[in-house]
Amino acid sequence: MTTTMSLKKPPVSPGGANRLNRWFTKNGSGLLLLLPAAIPILLLSVYPLLRGIYLGFTDAHSGYNVTINFVGFRQFERLLHNTLFWRSFKIGLIWAVSVTVLQFFAALGLALLLNQNLRLRWLARTLALIPWAMPPVIVAIMWRLLLDPTVGSLNESIRLLHLGPGNLNLLGQTGSALPTVIIIGVWVGMPQTTVTLLAGLQSISPSLHEAAAVDGAGTWRRFLSATLPQLAPVIAAITSLDFIWNFNSFGLVYVLTAGGPGGDTMLPMLFAYHEAFGYGNFGYASAMADVMVVLIMVIMVAYLPSRLRRAR
Repeated sequence: MTTTMSLKKPPVSPGGANRLNRWFTKNGSGLLLLLPAAIPILLLSVYPLLRGIYLGFTDAHSGYNVTINFVGFRQFERLLHNTLFWRSFKIGLIWAVSVTVLQFFAALGLALLLNQNLRLRWLARTLALIPWAMPPVIVAIMWRLLLDPTVGSLNESIRLLHLGPGNLNLLGQTGSALPTVIIIGVWVGMPQTTVTLLAGLQSISPSLHEAAAVDGAGTWRRFLSATLPQLAPVIAAITSLDFIWNFNSFGLVYVLTAGGPGGDTMLPMLFAYHEAFGYGNFGYASAMADVMVVLIMVIMVAYLPSRLRRAR
């Protein structure tokens, strides 16, 4: 006797589909709200970044109807022997480290002062934000006028006080241009660091200082044992961001010196800009940018873990 067996497919569990539908139902409105912010970021930040990385592996250059060819690591091999670029990278590290360190200590002192219960504290906090509220280009033009060797306020004050001939050219002389630009960079970026550190100081519970004072700790000891450990995560975050922003600085130094005199203030971003828009070598300039991104990531990977471990 032949028995006919009908094979039926097991029913598909709707659990996975239901979970997916529930997730979209729950988070769909949130994703829609993110779109107005996500689309500009993707178009104006993510896509240019990926495009720039790709161009570093091509021979892209200026011209009409030019053909872009993929050349692999040829641009990076060429870059290895470019001593001018590595000199600019060294200058960029000196600039970024100096501005970040000086900026931090100046901002920490100002934040500690503004955290005190002083009269007109609100006015002092407002005035401290003025450099941050001004565009870097305006700040650079203002400082150039102030330091002008012929009509600048600095030289005019020197002449009026009979302190010298009043012909200082701090931005146009080798040896003084980079320190001067560093001081201006500290002045420009200090408010941002000050606000961040001030917010960290205000989040520290007063009971910690009271307990330390009861134990007989003085002002300096309370700062080292109570204030500084609580600020460690904030310090790690703001110094990392400041270093990245300072290393990638362009507008301020470009308007102040354009990389001169003699390349003493030629930061890597300025060098890549001149290579791209001065000589039209977009592929070569993109390779420089790729190298800078990788090296900054390496520096941050070496710096951040140690700082975060101390902050725990």
